[in-house]
Amino acid sequence: MRITPSLLNADFANLAGEAARIPSADYLHMDVMDNHFVPNLTLGAPVIEALAKAAPQPIDAHLMIEEPDRWAPQFVEAGASSVTFHVEAAKAPVRLAREIRAQGARASMALKPATPIEPYEDLLPELDMVLIMTVEPGFGGQKFLDLCLPKIRRTRALLDKVGGDIWLQVDGGVSLETIERCAEAGADTFVAGSAVYGADDPGAMVERLRETAAGACH
Repeated sequence: MRITPSLLNADFANLAGEAARIPSADYLHMDVMDNHFVPNLTLGAPVIEALAKAAPQPIDAHLMIEEPDRWAPQFVEAGASSVTFHVEAAKAPVRLAREIRAQGARASMALKPATPIEPYEDLLPELDMVLIMTVEPGFGGQKFLDLCLPKIRRTRALLDKVGGDIWLQVDGGVSLETIERCAEAGADTFVAGSAVYGADDPGAMVERLRETAAGACH
């Protein structure tokens, strides 16, 4: 069970310090938004490059942007260990996944809540991770959408059918109250933003989230 806290809810003036507060995080989840694909503007490759040099945890870049085919390689060059593109925005997802992998990063495909997984079954072997959004992308602090749980289950079934070690990540409204449901449905990698950085001790919350998710699977 991997916990990849989102720094969207962290102190942007001190990202390295915020990363240091969550030493056991498996990845740092960085939400890249372009104000086109989603109605919000956050950060870009220069911030990821700076944090990659300053933080010991690997970076998981989630690109909520248009034209990921054009821009995603820049984020690998900036130091991201995993790069997630939205399939709704990608023009050639197989080529893009292969390009990300060829550059040495993990390739991940994200789906918004209303996007079904089934049309993409054949390209799953090209991926290292699938991200199921459990809120509409664009803003932190949203309420978890239970309607996404059946899709998580269906995605897990497809990943098991394909085989290999493809991670299943969920992002949106993940907290101590919702992470068990996600784990029971088959997720193994969890993005948590406000649940972590809204806690008095973000580091301890990462541990509690991981334990809660692991407990759901026993």
